Amino acid sequence: NPWRITFDRQTGDLLIADVGQGTREEVNFQPAGAAGRNYCWRRKEGTLIFDASVACTAGTPTDPVLEYDHSAGKCSITGGYRYRGSRIAGIAGTYFYGDYCSGQIWGATESGGVWTSSQVFDTAFNISTFGEDERGEIYVVDLAGGAFYRLVGPGTTMGHDFDGDLK
Repeated sequence: NPWRITFDRQTGDLLIADVGQGTREEVNFQPAGAAGRNYCWRRKEGTLIFDASVACTAGTPTDPVLEYDHSAGKCSITGGYRYRGSRIAGIAGTYFYGDYCSGQIWGATESGGVWTSSQVFDTAFNISTFGEDERGEIYVVDLAGGAFYRLVGPGTTMGHDFDGDLK
């Protein structure tokens, strides 16, 4: 159940946020030009076995690059974008994604094929989607609050002013 699939505007890589069956959320990574990957749903939920009776033999079985469980109120991943903007120094290539129920937003980076992720925001949002403008700046939508916000930097707050010019 992918919930937001995005192409990296610089590399052409595909990032797939996938809502799990009941206990795990995951992000799958499809490099540009690669083919034949199998993310093994129904056998696996994230890296855990979900149904051992189902084979995962077609193509190249591939584990997610990121995953998390449903502890602490987390329930449903919302995929985002790799940051390719210019307003925030030092975060180029960071993939931002969030959780619908908890409002948490993480930033993930890749080095040598290994992905690491850390929480950068703890919001009260019901995160339904992320967006990217023509300059590569990233936005997040709060479904319950009916508002959207522009990312202004890890460790800072997110907000908007009255005229919709997001900051």
